[in-house]
Amino acid sequence: MKFLDQCKIYIRSGDGGGGAVSFRREKFIEYGGPDGGDGGRGGDVWIEAVEGLNTLIDYRYQQHFKGKTGGHGMGRNMHGARGDEAVLRVPVGTEVLEEDHETLICDLSEPGARYRLAKGGNGGWGNAAFKGPVNQAPRHANPGLPGDERWVWLRLKLIADVGLVGLPNAGKSTFLAASSAAKPKIADYPFTTLSPNLGVVDLSPQERFVIADIPGLIEGASEGAGLGVRFLGHVERCAVLIHLVDGTQANVAEAYREVRHELEAYGEGLAEKLEIVALNKADALSRDDRLDLLTELGTAAGKAPLIVSGVSGEGVKDLLRSAYALVRHQRGEIVAGLEGAHEGPAVPPEDWSPST
Repeated sequence: MKFLDQCKIYIRSGDGGGGAVSFRREKFIEYGGPDGGDGGRGGDVWIEAVEGLNTLIDYRYQQHFKGKTGGHGMGRNMHGARGDEAVLRVPVGTEVLEEDHETLICDLSEPGARYRLAKGGNGGWGNAAFKGPVNQAPRHANPGLPGDERWVWLRLKLIADVGLVGLPNAGKSTFLAASSAAKPKIADYPFTTLSPNLGVVDLSPQERFVIADIPGLIEGASEGAGLGVRFLGHVERCAVLIHLVDGTQANVAEAYREVRHELEAYGEGLAEKLEIVALNKADALSRDDRLDLLTELGTAAGKAPLIVSGVSGEGVKDLLRSAYALVRHQRGEIVAGLEGAHEGPAVPPEDWSPST
């Protein structure tokens, strides 16, 4: 299924039904009074967050959604039926924005959350509503009020506990495949991942969280270079970021700083999120290279990095457990011994080794 995380749609609530002009006409009743019923109210347009969806692809092929017009009033004081409402079902984490693509209307961050985007027009009064001691035979009724109409943007921000960030070809997709049942595309060229991928990590029946793989960032991404910052919105809701750095590239410290600069330039609190730094592709590094690179990366990050390999599985479990501890901390759960879990010395101590 193709991934689609934003789209523009047109919505219109239903018009109200018109009131009826009618008079009572029955045998043996010489002067029947007005008995025109009121029109029914037009259908509303609602948006609802439901589980089981992870893309807005359904709104690629249908962009217009309208509530039904209310039924017209009839004689014998029969009111028109209310128009059927239109319900837009979207993934959890969908934001609704005004046509300017900036003003937030609502944020559906919880399953079952609903919001009325357009209210149906009221039905018109029938002539029975206008009768009185002076005007005993009114011959007019009100038409129904028109419904509301507008263009809105839908923007999806995936709900994930942990987000993977890094330069292209840092091994994020390989790590996601090694840590979850997700099957992202993996290849030896940059920008293999063109859209976010989600995976569920099962450390145990009681330890489970969702991890998101975001397409790689490059220098100038905050200004639109590469894939730009379009997909960074999907990590805004993450509690923890795992920053993977490719250990086989020339300058790991510069690679780390490059991604951090783009996170800070994007804003939205990404630079302040809890971060775990990991030196990836350990299977391709010798022991001496590991020590040198970990020291270099630790100096740039200001914390002791972990070392992992998505290919061999080395360090993956330890990294995932560290991430899960921070997720629980962000959820407000008490985690024993969490203090200092995400911080560390700027430079590893002399007796430090990758296995510790």
